[in-house]
Amino acid sequence: MASYVMAIDQGTTSTRTLLLDRRLSVLAKVSEEFRQIFPRPGWVEHELEDIWASTLSTIRRAIRQAGVKGAEVAAIGITNQRETTALWDRRTGRPLHRAIVWQDRRTSEACARLRAEGKEPLVEEKTGLVLDPYFSGTKLRWLLDHVKGAREKADAGEAAFGTVDTFLAWRLTGGQAHVTDASNASRTLLMDLRKLAWDRELLDLFGVPRSVLPEIRGSSEVYGTTRGVKVLPDGIPVAGIAGDQQAALFGQACFAPGDAKCTYGTGAFLLQNTGREPVRSARGLLTTVAWKLPGEVTYALEGSSFVAGAAIQWLRDGLGLIGSASEVEALARQVKTTGDVVFVPALAGLGAPHWRPTARGLIAGIDRGTTAAHLARATLEGIAFQIHDLAEEMAAEAGKPFPVFKVDGGACQNDLLMQFQADLLGVPVERPRMIETTALGAAFLAGLAAGVWSSKDEIRKVWKVGKRFEPGMAAEERTRQLAKWRKAVENA
Repeated sequence: MASYVMAIDQGTTSTRTLLLDRRLSVLAKVSEEFRQIFPRPGWVEHELEDIWASTLSTIRRAIRQAGVKGAEVAAIGITNQRETTALWDRRTGRPLHRAIVWQDRRTSEACARLRAEGKEPLVEEKTGLVLDPYFSGTKLRWLLDHVKGAREKADAGEAAFGTVDTFLAWRLTGGQAHVTDASNASRTLLMDLRKLAWDRELLDLFGVPRSVLPEIRGSSEVYGTTRGVKVLPDGIPVAGIAGDQQAALFGQACFAPGDAKCTYGTGAFLLQNTGREPVRSARGLLTTVAWKLPGEVTYALEGSSFVAGAAIQWLRDGLGLIGSASEVEALARQVKTTGDVVFVPALAGLGAPHWRPTARGLIAGIDRGTTAAHLARATLEGIAFQIHDLAEEMAAEAGKPFPVFKVDGGACQNDLLMQFQADLLGVPVERPRMIETTALGAAFLAGLAAGVWSSKDEIRKVWKVGKRFEPGMAAEERTRQLAKWRKAVENA
């Protein structure tokens, strides 16, 4: 019996492929960056063929690194950057336009018009989301309205829409499966959160024909099998799909209501399991589907910070202060404090709980003594401040603070950032032994469908803490730091 699980973690700046066995031994882990395209200020796009090429490349290299045969793969799980919106020709499979990335703000005015028309209460009630250009609905309408021939193809049933999970499932199965799972569908502004179905009133509001939409399926089931993928044999089940943040929640074994995690990737995302019923937020948080398993739907509250690791990338690519992201901690440790420099990393607007799409990044407190090290430390602290705001709102929503704060994602490897996060929150921060929990969640979901793991209880037993950060900041200093941050946010 095939015993390995492949997880494809298709992120905003890179694609990762992991191969694991049922004991969570990582046989291979391969990552490859791809192009980020910025046609205009506030616009962010990806070439779908770049994404597909990076997927094929990482699959091929992972199989070679692991020293296994493709036929030994029991199942493939997909996790993906959410909300990123793609449209392609059903017959040829060719993209009709570049994908519009979740960070893209081009539909801000469209969202403002809908709010002015009084449509936001309807959208919030049906979807658990707010009217923000972050989500897929207005991006899809932009493609249909602005790409030559796109609406005509859509109306004729010749165009296919999908978030990145849908595009990858389509390509992996040779066009057999035009599917998404409930967690990704819940991020489109087009799905009824309780019915887990595309909603006719929302489709009419956003001008989206039903014919372009994928089928909404569970997060752990066989959607199809590989066909015509040059780096894999035919017949491997594609058996797990979840949006990256929901996959990380599953990968952190946050299976009980109240369990929560924060993923530090390009953006940072805090999710809390709320159980079988969607919980409406009065504090600017989102209500979303966590996952759908056979006979079980689990919901979550979510707070999103659009820029986390992307701020470190900006130090590298925009300012040239570091040669690689891994250098930022050493640079920041050259100073003991920021010297009261504050960086609000609103490089793509502010997400929850502020929801200010027009906000812009701000650096305050600079004087003649400010150095690159101060700015590096302020960048790390700015990430932590944003997460503190999310955690504070989520704890207030739940009526109690987190007893512990689980973290994952690439930036959680930064010990300085994690210690400052614990200090701000005043609770321990736990980093798992395996920080690739987004990919791990996709592997778990696919492995459950393929019988590699028998249950969530079996999965829970293999999750292990890697390092724990205890808070050490005095209450007075925490109060001072937060006051400084809030003043800066007001001006962003």
